[in-house]
This record gives sequence, structure tokens and C-alpha cells, in this order.
Amino acid sequence: MVDLTALLGDLRAEGDELDVLVRDLPAADWARPTPAAGWTIAHQVAHLAWTDDRALLAVTDAEAFQRETLQALAEHPETGRWVDEAAGEGARTPPAELLERWRTGRDRLEAALAAVPPGTRVPWYGPPMTAPSMVTARLMETWAHTTDVADALRVRREPTARLRHVAHLGVRTRDFAYGVRNLTPPAEPFRVELTAPDGEVWTWGPPDAGQRVSGPALDFCLLVAQRVHRDDTALAAVGADADAWLDIAQAFAGSPGDGRKPGERV
Repeated sequence: MVDLTALLGDLRAEGDELDVLVRDLPAADWARPTPAAGWTIAHQVAHLAWTDDRALLAVTDAEAFQRETLQALAEHPETGRWVDEAAGEGARTPPAELLERWRTGRDRLEAALAAVPPGTRVPWYGPPMTAPSMVTARLMETWAHTTDVADALRVRREPTARLRHVAHLGVRTRDFAYGVRNLTPPAEPFRVELTAPDGEVWTWGPPDAGQRVSGPALDFCLLVAQRVHRDDTALAAVGADADAWLDIAQAFAGSPGDGRKPGERV
């Protein structure tokens, strides 16, 4: 059984890291560009506030979430444009107001997720998820966008054991990454062995699998969040399928992203 309370605590800790980065920023610094093309620090926080709001709607009123999603997709078939427009609208909000909106939204979402009955599946932009899976997805996205903000501020984040949640999601979404590109995922399971920040080795998949991925957990997490090009990682692949997966790995819902170019790692 997953400890939802502990998982929510890790999500809270990820959000707190972002709060520390932006709470004392002068208003002008919210306009600093981040590594995501066209996105400022304000865009990053606005996106998190918006997706937290959408997650809250999905948890509290699944039918309303589905209606909203169908309408939005009808108006904007390209989901990337839809997301960009929402982030741009939020980024035009005064920084103090935007920060308060994000803080309030994450508090409300945390309380709502804590109350989801075990086994209940919540709709989302990918497959429906249980509450623990939704928390993990929110943690991954919070971590990824906090990384963008930290990079914009030239702040080096200290990796933590919370990366295990991001890595787990990256492994679990292997077939999803193929599906959103209209590709058939390999039938064979992969072995993934990642070195945690404290030196522990985290593993997924059968030990005797022929297709294998190994390397630093931080590099893998940055890759599946598309915050780094694989050439700028120390990840190694054994087997053609495992090697190909590292080119398309994607832990987030929605259309495939463009990723980062080689040499862009901060």
C-alpha cells in the first residue's frame, strides 16, 4: 500500500522549494526568461497554478473536468498551444497575486487529494489515475518547473530522495511515451538501475532483462521531464529498444515535447 500522507508530504516539500525561490523575488525578476522557450519565471508559476486548478477540478468534479477538457480540445486541438495560452494569461497577473493564487491552489489540491477514497480513479489528460498516481504526477511537474526557475536564477538545487517518485513515473510511462507518438511499445520489459543522490541504487524491471538503462537518477529524471538532452547525461542503454526509448522518454501527459538541445543543460 502506498502511504498517501507521506507522498503528499513530499509534494509539499517540492512546492516549498519553489516558494523559497520566488517569495522574495522583486517583481521585475518574475519576467526573467527560463530554459523553456518563451516562458518566464511568471509563466512557470502560472502553469503550476493552472494545472493544480485543473487537478482540483478533476478530483472534485470529474464530469465538469471532462466537459472542460472536451471543449478546450475542440477549440485548441494542439494541446501545447492551449497550455501556452493558459501560462501566458497567468503570467500577466501581478506577481504577488499570482504567488498567492498558486499557494492557495496547492493547499486546496492537497486537501482534496487526501480525501480521495482508495482505489478511486481521477480523470486526467492521459489515462485516469488513482490519488497516489496523481500526487506523483503533480510532484514530478512541480519538480520540473522548479528546476526551470532555479536554472533561470542560476541556483543549483540539491537533489533529494524525492527524485525516486519522478524516476518511478518515468519508468511507468514508458509505453505512454510510445503511444503519444503513435509507436508500438516493445513487448519486453526493461531493467532500469539508477544511482540515487545518496549512492543507493533504485531498480525497476526483471534483473535478467536484455534491454537495460542505467545511470544517475538525477539525469534520468531530467531526461523524462525533458529538461535535458540525453547527450548531456551519463545514462547508458543496453539494447536497441532501450536506446530508442531514451530518445522519446516522457513522464508528463499531453503531446510530445520538443525537449532540449544538446549543450543546453545549466
